[in-house]
Amino acid sequence: MSSLRLLYWEPRRYRGGPADLSTARRDLAEDMTGFDPDLVATVQLCMYELQANACKYGRENGGVSRQLNVSTDHVLTLTVNNHHGTGPDRAPGAVPRIPTERTEAEWDRAEGRRGLLLVENLATGWHHYAFPPWSGLGTLVWASFALDPGAVPAEAARE
Repeated sequence: MSSLRLLYWEPRRYRGGPADLSTARRDLAEDMTGFDPDLVATVQLCMYELQANACKYGRENGGVSRQLNVSTDHVLTLTVNNHHGTGPDRAPGAVPRIPTERTEAEWDRAEGRRGLLLVENLATGWHHYAFPPWSGLGTLVWASFALDPGAVPAEAARE
């Protein structure tokens, strides 16, 4: 018999400004009570980077949400969404990415996005989805983290 547990936490919503980042870190630590402290610190760092990008490239005070779930006993997924996400520094249809060209101009433009390199190296994987500009739903970015079997605390989240 499988020990599959599907868990989720209530989404957290923030105004979408940099002032919310410390609150978001505290909320994430609270949500992950009982998990390995190293995993919590890793997920916090990735969340901080993804949420900072959501604030920077979304509309000012457009709203940011963070979701957390465990789809199996082995994968924790962190999702950050910048609602109404086409800000003054973001071209319509632009998506988060690590530079593929090695030109100085591209690296200069990507300088503020180097947090994605951290996410790529700390998470098992990360992806993004840019909603159509007319929807006002912004960009959804998620990162996955491998869990050791049985690493999910019994009291974690909601089944």
